[in-house]
Amino acid sequence: MAKPETGEVQLEGVHCHITIRNFPHQIVVLVISGTDIGEFGQIPMRKLEEFLLDARPIQLFIDARQVRGASVEVSGDWANWMATHKANLRRVNMLAGSRFIEMTADFVRRFAELHGVMRIYKDGKSFDAELSQSLRGN
Repeated sequence: MAKPETGEVQLEGVHCHITIRNFPHQIVVLVISGTDIGEFGQIPMRKLEEFLLDARPIQLFIDARQVRGASVEVSGDWANWMATHKANLRRVNMLAGSRFIEMTADFVRRFAELHGVMRIYKDGKSFDAELSQSLRGN
């Protein structure tokens, strides 16, 4: 099955909004806002898996600057997903919008054993610059 070349998926919930965008150069951007309490279940992970169908690893950008919180269950689900798919993740860049989300991201990085693969940003300007550079193919 061929991987979609480009595309966008939007999930709109009561507490949370998720947008997944696929770009050229094996770049996928996941934007989360609100409070992720798991109302979408495994849907975001399954949608991301659609972009993992060829053998080339992706660079995943997670923009969580507008996230107010995430449940322990959701954090655990993401940690398990990333651990399972770490061979398909060339790089994970995550922008944390708060100290709580930063700590949650660090848990995911440690649990999924993504040291050297996952970078956590506190600064939106640096995250945006890295995304822009990657989209240019640099």
